[in-house]
Amino acid sequence: MPVAAFSARQPAIIRGIGSVLLGCFCLTVSDSFAKWLGEYFSPLQLVFMRGLIAVPIVAVIALWASGRPALVTRHPFLHLARGAINVGSAFCFYLSLVHIPLAEATAIAFSAPLFVTLLSAFVLKERVSVGAWCAVLAGFVGVLVVVRPGFSGFHPAAILPALAAVGYAVMMLSARRISARESLLTTALYIVLAQVLASAVPQFWVWQPIGKEQFAGMVGLAVFSTLGLTFITHGFRLAPPAVVAPFDYSGLLWAALFGWIFWGETLDAWTYAGAALIVASGILVVSQAPAPAKERLPREPV
Repeated sequence: MPVAAFSARQPAIIRGIGSVLLGCFCLTVSDSFAKWLGEYFSPLQLVFMRGLIAVPIVAVIALWASGRPALVTRHPFLHLARGAINVGSAFCFYLSLVHIPLAEATAIAFSAPLFVTLLSAFVLKERVSVGAWCAVLAGFVGVLVVVRPGFSGFHPAAILPALAAVGYAVMMLSARRISARESLLTTALYIVLAQVLASAVPQFWVWQPIGKEQFAGMVGLAVFSTLGLTFITHGFRLAPPAVVAPFDYSGLLWAALFGWIFWGETLDAWTYAGAALIVASGILVVSQAPAPAKERLPREPV
């Protein structure tokens, strides 16, 4: 980017970085609520309540920003399919939080860009640069370092955030089927609406009564996940994705801090080393393959 162009866009870039940082903080708060509530409720009930509470919030934001056209979509069945995938991803991620540290689950889930690259190459037959392949390889080495299958520190639940990352990658690639004329707010609205529909039936088997304090936590789960996605989306619209995407990994710092403060969780040197590899590879993948901002959102609330 020329110096003059960067100077002209610098205020927007700074606001974009700030928006992504704030969004990552909100998503980590939401994940922390999920970890706490996961001790009492099925992940499916958490996903259902998250969507049920978020639908009116997102609808109001969409109406305020874009008016009634924001409520109309040409892809109802695609949104329903994406919502079902999102339910599966969230189920895996929330279930993992009950068994492994918050920061560890977050680090593994950040492998999603690597799965996006793999699926783009093998499913969509897109060309992937040598640098991107090296980044993918390094990222998966990082995942193995964090998970450490076959070693004494391995917990089977560590596989769950990786499955959540695969689901997220499928969601990101399926976003390409959505018309560019459909706003991000419309997409966000139908994602949470589809979550409610896709997770409604299992409530007959998993539903547990909700106390006042726990319901307040579920409101926090929904509100902070919605705010997180909104701020991150805004950040990616203000500044180039290659500039702001690395700041998405600030969520790892918040996850480590919250895990230590609220649950006394500590991570060993191997976990930190693996997380660093995942972060570095994700940043390299972002820099190797420029894409529309809509497809480059680091993660939707899982």
